[in-house]
Amino acid sequence: PQGKPQPCGNKEQEGAGEESAARPGAFSDPVYKEIAVTNGCINRMSRDELRRKLAEFKLDTRQGRAYHKTPRDVLKKRLKNHYKKQKLVQKEAAGDGGGGLDYLCVVDFEATCEEGNPPGFVHEIIEFPVVLLNTRTLQIEDSFQQYVKPEINPKLSAFCVGLTGITQEVVDKAEPFPQVLQNVVDWMRARELGTKYSYCLLTDGSWDMSKFLNIQCRISRIKYPSFAKRWINIRKSYGNFYKVPRSHTKLTMMLEQLGLRYAGRPHSGLDDARNIAGVAARLLR
Repeated sequence: PQGKPQPCGNKEQEGAGEESAARPGAFSDPVYKEIAVTNGCINRMSRDELRRKLAEFKLDTRQGRAYHKTPRDVLKKRLKNHYKKQKLVQKEAAGDGGGGLDYLCVVDFEATCEEGNPPGFVHEIIEFPVVLLNTRTLQIEDSFQQYVKPEINPKLSAFCVGLTGITQEVVDKAEPFPQVLQNVVDWMRARELGTKYSYCLLTDGSWDMSKFLNIQCRISRIKYPSFAKRWINIRKSYGNFYKVPRSHTKLTMMLEQLGLRYAGRPHSGLDDARNIAGVAARLLR
């Protein structure tokens, strides 16, 4: 649930580090080792060597001034950025990494909450949406949505109903989480995700997987699903691409900065996922 106020888990304050509770480091790919070696060579270059190399690539050789940085530091950063971009573009052109994915599965959970969230309150997933984005056509091809019956706090708070629009009647009629998760797996298999087509989950921040899904699996006494051990955090992708701070990567801000309008009802998991997919499509474009 992107952009949720503090009472719903304070997702806006989530850490900028962890992408997954069970995945290898995000920079374990060999290309990052190559970049690190190149950076070491650049660090040992003199100012004149840096300027000659920048001129060779037809890059700006002016030293300029930056806060707390020497002219040489400015030149080093410029050359490092050039090499990094060059290597990452080469990596994607080879069909490796995110550029080689056929689909993105956008997930945005809604969970139980209370106003102020008293200490010890346990969030349970009550909506499980998945939006299937084709990375070639940049179109949403399909979607999955099911509501979930909470176990620990089966009665929703008035605050939760007002925020999410999910009523007590809806969750009372819903299936328990283990069955909904199995339905998601069956839905993905029917679309040949992971067999014929490559894919990765995409979320708005890291809490959906690292917090809410982890908590829910412990509540339901089931194993954390293997397909959810790795995901793409669109806030990081957006911030890195447009060079903006994390505070400017809330969903509403990303949409506004891209000239897009939110479509649907805020804090509806399916509507949120569709809007996140819209941001992802723009980034891919």
